[in-house]
Amino acid sequence: MKYLVMLGDGMADRPLPEKEGKTPLEMAKKPCMDHFAKMGISGMARTVYEGMKPGSDVANLCVMGFDPTECYTGRSPLEAASIGVPLSDTDITYRANLVTLSDEPVYEEKTMVDYSSGEITTEEAAQLIEELKNEINNDIFSLYAGISYRHLLLRKDMKKAGRLTPPHDISGKKISGYLPEDKVLLDMMKKSNRILENSGINKKRKAAGKNAATSLWFWGEGTKPALKSYKEAYGLKGAVISAVDLIKGIGRLSGMKVVDVPGATGNVHTNFEGKALAAIQCLKDGFDYVYIHVEAPDESGHQGSLEDKIKSIELIDEKILSPVYEYLKESGEEFGILVMPDHPTPLEIRTHSSEPVPFVYITDKDTKIKYPDRIYSEKDAEKTGVFIEKAHTLTKMMTEGRIG
Repeated sequence: MKYLVMLGDGMADRPLPEKEGKTPLEMAKKPCMDHFAKMGISGMARTVYEGMKPGSDVANLCVMGFDPTECYTGRSPLEAASIGVPLSDTDITYRANLVTLSDEPVYEEKTMVDYSSGEITTEEAAQLIEELKNEINNDIFSLYAGISYRHLLLRKDMKKAGRLTPPHDISGKKISGYLPEDKVLLDMMKKSNRILENSGINKKRKAAGKNAATSLWFWGEGTKPALKSYKEAYGLKGAVISAVDLIKGIGRLSGMKVVDVPGATGNVHTNFEGKALAAIQCLKDGFDYVYIHVEAPDESGHQGSLEDKIKSIELIDEKILSPVYEYLKESGEEFGILVMPDHPTPLEIRTHSSEPVPFVYITDKDTKIKYPDRIYSEKDAEKTGVFIEKAHTLTKMMTEGRIG
């Protein structure tokens, strides 16, 4: 039996009053997902448990079948695993975004202009991190370069930082009410601002009309995690396909193969076709479980772009889900396909929310139309009355053939 999970990060949304109460999932042309909804099992699942923040870390752990209440120790350690940074039991890590702040002379008076520095390229960001390392790294703190705007800070003095705010939660807001309580981290952010403002790379970006990376921003504090191997947990040989260090880290920590796809960017310009080809190759190579993660709908939600969110959903459907589905049908093997987001990223708030998300599941046995009027959407999934209170149980239900 082959299992495919198609995870559209942040794909779910809230009804948009200006669009007659429709969501991006309802507006998108996605014939493959809608076909699944007409044949298979649709419902809602809770991926963010009570008392937990609606992050992609918690939610993707859930969809992969791990109970975050038992294994979650923070977001950044998962990214550390992807970057290849070994952690001791006493290390603390932070996600270090390269962000664009407004140009007021006093740091505390600045505004969060862009949490991604205009989706800065990985190559440019790596050079900026090198410049920052020379001034910031010491016996306690070490910076590590990741992908695009997403980087890592390692801390060795085991001092917790207190309140830290994800930068995508405060787009367009003054940063004064969201700065770290930890003076050392705050001073480091201020120092990074002074260094980055004089960087040649940023001067070139400004000249080209792009957002410059004007500061580090620390969040996502965590300590060394411990995940069971996927083989031990579910008896499956698994593979993960994603452009995002967080997802790659979960894959590596659970012993799954992590596939790097050339041109996979984490936004709407990612290599959708490449992800489909990589998934098909993994299935051909004997992997039982393939988890395809696409960040593009989430990034579009954070940016408040309805057009790009719809486009992302349509490209996932056309360029990834449809060809992999066709391959599985032609393979002659038994299979199950689960399609869902990890969490909503509503356009109205431009950040994550905790509502349950819609899922649809089909197997090779689902070949006839059972629900001709149903599409894959939040509303239609909720109407089925199927509700999974703990989304991490979906994987076991799927492998045991008892979803729905």
